Amino acid sequence: MKGFIFCGLCVGPFFFAQQAVQDSLKIQDINEVSILKKLPVTKDIVYVKRDLESKNMGQDLPILLKNQPSLEATSDAGNGVGYTGLKIRGVDGTRINVMLNGVPYNDSESQGTFFVNVPDITSSASAIVIQRGVGTSTNGVASFGGSINIISQDPAEKAYFSTQNSYGSFNTHKHSFEAATGSLMNGKLTMMGRYSLIKSDGYIDRSFSDLQSYNFAALYKSGNTKLRFLTFGGKERTYQAWNGISKEQYENNPTYNSAGEIYNANGDIIGFYENETDNYKQQHYHLLWEQKFSNRWKLNTTVHFTKGAGYYDNYKSNQKLSKYGLENIVVGGSTISRIDLIRQKWLDNKFYGFVSELNGQLQQWDLSFGVIANQYYGEHFGKIMSGSYLQQFNLPIEYYRNHSVKNEISSYAKALYQINQFEIFGDLQVRNIAYQVMSDKTSPEEAPDFDKNYSFVNPKIGVNFRTASGVLYTSYANAHREPVRSDLIANPNVRPEKLHDFELGYQTQWKGLKLSANLYYMLYKDQLVLTGALNDVGAPLHENVGESYRRGLEVEASYKINHQWTIQGNTTISQNKNKNYTIETSGGLQSLGDTTIAFSPNYIGNLALTYQPNRFLSFTLMNKWVGKQYINNTETEEFALKSYQLSDFMASYKTQWGTTDIALNLLVNNIFNTRYTNYGADYGVPYYYAQAKANFMVGLNLKFK
Repeated sequence: MKGFIFCGLCVGPFFFAQQAVQDSLKIQDINEVSILKKLPVTKDIVYVKRDLESKNMGQDLPILLKNQPSLEATSDAGNGVGYTGLKIRGVDGTRINVMLNGVPYNDSESQGTFFVNVPDITSSASAIVIQRGVGTSTNGVASFGGSINIISQDPAEKAYFSTQNSYGSFNTHKHSFEAATGSLMNGKLTMMGRYSLIKSDGYIDRSFSDLQSYNFAALYKSGNTKLRFLTFGGKERTYQAWNGISKEQYENNPTYNSAGEIYNANGDIIGFYENETDNYKQQHYHLLWEQKFSNRWKLNTTVHFTKGAGYYDNYKSNQKLSKYGLENIVVGGSTISRIDLIRQKWLDNKFYGFVSELNGQLQQWDLSFGVIANQYYGEHFGKIMSGSYLQQFNLPIEYYRNHSVKNEISSYAKALYQINQFEIFGDLQVRNIAYQVMSDKTSPEEAPDFDKNYSFVNPKIGVNFRTASGVLYTSYANAHREPVRSDLIANPNVRPEKLHDFELGYQTQWKGLKLSANLYYMLYKDQLVLTGALNDVGAPLHENVGESYRRGLEVEASYKINHQWTIQGNTTISQNKNKNYTIETSGGLQSLGDTTIAFSPNYIGNLALTYQPNRFLSFTLMNKWVGKQYINNTETEEFALKSYQLSDFMASYKTQWGTTDIALNLLVNNIFNTRYTNYGADYGVPYYYAQAKANFMVGLNLKFK
């Protein structure tokens, strides 16, 4: 088998990995996909039923997308269940714009995308649209690495009940149940609902996940009016695994988890706190109204509301009372200034607003006009739940509270003009953000207080040139975006980022071959690059660098050799540099010259070979290569993450028994048991996040029609 893999290397690791596509499967473009296909931007469209259904057995969405071009995914627990993260072109998830049906999903303050809060969201999606680079104007923050829009599926016209069940390594299992009513009210109304339960012990010690999610959708159609109501969300409880491990631990005990360590008086570890967990519940409500005025003009408006609340629980040893705003305690004539305690840090937030877009055609013009208005309100507070020598206090003790308000209003206009073989695209977005954080009660460690206002103008232009053999496109986009909460707390003078993004691409299709290639050059001013440091909740910190750039070549291809064999894949070769990077030393500022931007590998490649002996059965061998990257921006070998290569195997058998669809799926990740890490932290010395060795999932899907 290894010989077979290395034969693949000789062919060239520039093919896009995805599972087999049955010839009989037809994909219908939804409106958002059809519009995007016309535009001169670098994009990929993942159809969930075709591309992800067979391997959707409990792992989080970033892991399911890990073989997409220029994309890398990582997992705190090591096996893809629980907290996960992704990067596109080396840009971290806080600067990738994620939307659900066009509604911003990134957390308004951290700009993180916590897919753990909506487990199994993939099962309710019809398509996932990925734009790399700035792309077009979208709803939410400006994209500095890419945009991802997860589009929900509409309820089916025919009634059914389905269940998906899977089990695998680390006691990972998923159970999902879905039902649809079929057409009601003479075909005007359809409804569907799903409930999912996912549990896993995790690869890392005690990194368990206990996840629940739900999704309900109702679609009403009458004449030129379409109304969709969606409510979905999830509840998660995960044991914390965001600390990482030292080099010695990685080499000798890679599954070690320091979270929850309990010490005795001599500083020896005597156990672990069993409730060192993150707990959060999130609920989403979307009402989507589509109104057609004619065959050429229609209006789409979405009103949305998201409610989230939760906390994480910590055992903290030898804590200064003054850190929590408490006076020293006198016990038996002795003054106690440090104690062991258990604390909870809470977040209670609301996010609501509307998104409206008018689309139309006027002779050779395709036009879009959009407006977005959102408000975020968040309460941050902490409680001491228990602790030694605290009997005299009324527990719990609230030791800090602050609240945040973030308002955004933005609008954009897009136009695509067709003249002969050319399509000329223009896009102008204006954003205004007002962000306030106010403290009512604080301890010395929790005292953010700021009032920031940002106004940005983001223009974009592009051209398609269509020929009989393919499409040549080029585009330029200018984007700006505001810092996140943690960066403002770490440095109140942190500056917004600016980006000039240049793209040049070509797409063609000839017989069984599909090929696309793209050159990009992303020139930054004050880019907020990852430093490798983390805050006290494991969130990555950024710093402004003066000038920096990312440039590279992306190639995607697929070739259907015959009706049984298909080879597919992609490659990204890039250079990601800080210009004249400086660090502070005891002697002052020291210039390190041009250095590689942290967590930005110069090579990512994927290769897949699919064998489909008949219409029921398919086998796919998937390979991923990632080049060396660095934990911080100094480009020193001590902080390097080694390159790695992974191989996964997938098998799928689909048949029908009467009116019941049956699917058996097998996924074996990391079949050669490779030890690797693709993420780390800088604690003065490098820390690593070990990813799982060989592991498997097996699933059974049934659909009763």
